[in-house]
Amino acid sequence: MNKVILMGRLTRDPEVRYSQGSSQTAVARFSVAVDRRFKRDGEPDADFFNCTAFGRQAEFVERYLHKGTKILLTGRIQNDNYTNRDGQQVYSVRVIAEEIEFAESKNASGDNSGFMGGSNTRPEPSGAGDGFMNIPDGIDEELPFN
Repeated sequence: MNKVILMGRLTRDPEVRYSQGSSQTAVARFSVAVDRRFKRDGEPDADFFNCTAFGRQAEFVERYLHKGTKILLTGRIQNDNYTNRDGQQVYSVRVIAEEIEFAESKNASGDNSGFMGGSNTRPEPSGAGDGFMNIPDGIDEELPFN
């Protein structure tokens, strides 16, 4: 089985091109920075993955994603090996995106204009920066679950 799941941020705006021929297919290329779970001194804090999306996924990338957008991506890994002009073999891999979703809200990504350009009046969660909202004591009876 060849399956990869990545969560990270786009390192640059995607490059989108359309194939030639009677049925043009969108092809989006982009790079995702994924933070390493454990960081050691002298080692990089993130890994960078080159990704490609085709068709409807590529159109989604073109329309909604830009540098800094945090995404959740599932796909497969593909070898992109080739021989360069000097006759040397170059080894590389590419992630072929099959599913792409936003991994944070527009507000969390720094765009405070809200959805569709309106203002967002919903309060932001306050907490230790772990992504969870603090729930005040004594509110248990108002929660729809226990």
